[in-house]
Amino acid sequence: MKRLFSKGKIATLVCAIAFPGALWAQDKVEASVGADLVSNYIWRGQDLGNISVQPSLSIGYKGFSLSAWGSVGFEKSDTKEFDLTLGYSTGGFSISVTDYWFNNGPGYFHYGAHNTNHTFEAQVGYDFGVLAVNWYTNFAGNVGYKANGDRAYASYISLAAPFRLGGLDWEAEVGATPWENNFYTGGGNSTFTKDMINGFAVCAVSLKATKEIQVTHSWSLPLFAQVVWNPSTEGAHFVAGISF
Repeated sequence: MKRLFSKGKIATLVCAIAFPGALWAQDKVEASVGADLVSNYIWRGQDLGNISVQPSLSIGYKGFSLSAWGSVGFEKSDTKEFDLTLGYSTGGFSISVTDYWFNNGPGYFHYGAHNTNHTFEAQVGYDFGVLAVNWYTNFAGNVGYKANGDRAYASYISLAAPFRLGGLDWEAEVGATPWENNFYTGGGNSTFTKDMINGFAVCAVSLKATKEIQVTHSWSLPLFAQVVWNPSTEGAHFVAGISF
């Protein structure tokens, strides 16, 4: 689930996840494999781990894509994650379904409504070039809950704007959860947590800069740094990463 807003080889990863299929609207099969190394794992303003390796594998054809993404921390106590995303895009429009799974609960093949560590999420969005708008809603599995115990179907909306400044590629992003839930409450590794989001809440305000480091004449590594604030939990994070 939980990836570090990373897109280039960084763009490859984010497009495979946040805008599934956007890279593969060609008439031939395209595949991509990569990995990110991040200083800590921040997802939608939530602290989900320390130094982590995050591999990705994607294949696409005529706008359809299937991608796998994972995260494993250097510390034994860090949660391991495995995500699968099926998506479609045409022009700026994208739609997808993601299955997130974590290892700190029932095994992978447990899909019961009250006995699963899967979260199934639907996404729909449009990239206008100067602004990308995406809506995400949990529809099955661990969907998040309200204070009265009802299923919250926790949702998240993201507005992201890319720009270039000072020779670097930048992206500004704001993300919010629109209604009450216990899903976007700071993350298990964060000291800034709360039991319940009571209503509309801004969960992430971030600014990311990316720079290509030339290693050889034909090979470069994208390096990125990102600051993330979570107004709803009063959390703040500074993250760095490199993509392979």
